[in-house]
Amino acid sequence: MARVERMALPAPGDPPRLWLVNAARHADFAARLASDVLDPQELRSAAAFRADADRDCYRAVHVGLRLLLGAQLGSAPGNVRLVREDCPGCGGPHGRPAVAGGGVHFSLSHSGSFALLAFAATPVGVDVETVPSDDAVADIASVMHRVEIAELGALEPPERPAAFARAWVRKEAYLKGLGIGLGRDPSADYVGTGETPAAGPAGWSIADVAVGENRAAAVAVADPGAADITPSAATAH
Repeated sequence: MARVERMALPAPGDPPRLWLVNAARHADFAARLASDVLDPQELRSAAAFRADADRDCYRAVHVGLRLLLGAQLGSAPGNVRLVREDCPGCGGPHGRPAVAGGGVHFSLSHSGSFALLAFAATPVGVDVETVPSDDAVADIASVMHRVEIAELGALEPPERPAAFARAWVRKEAYLKGLGIGLGRDPSADYVGTGETPAAGPAGWSIADVAVGENRAAAVAVADPGAADITPSAATAH
């Protein structure tokens, strides 16, 4: 992560811009910038973490997010005001995180010391997860779509964790893009467990993102840019 040059806003039809942040690598840099870049609520949230690694990750991710938003909006990172949209399920103020006044859509997710950020002209969601253990898959696979459950059952046991992780991050990315998260039943939407995502839900496209071994990640973006997404790797920082 470094100071970011001015970037043009994403245009409708462009694929999402993806950034993979190594929080551990940039912990000191983020700590130096935090007081000038993060808002009071973010500073309180960072201070609330008991574990240094969790605090470092939060700061690095949110500093990186603000640097990139500021570069695209032509604003100082600390002047970007973040809000929550209304939840599409209940109408409460806990939907997608958003920039006050719009201009660019974004999403973030982290797993351990790595975070994935996405920016697009239309609603977007990302998710990154560590591939779970065999036991964890056995415990939670029943929440998936019935076809995905059947696909997992047809695989040899050693293949199931990676297949489950692929499906889970696709599903989470889509639900985060909607702004409802797990307020929507994970079994409601079929995204597939195979090497290539199934065709996305109407009006959306989902793609896998390469983020290294033992992790899975995906991005989901709303039309009109859906047709232009191809599987890609994130830019690492």
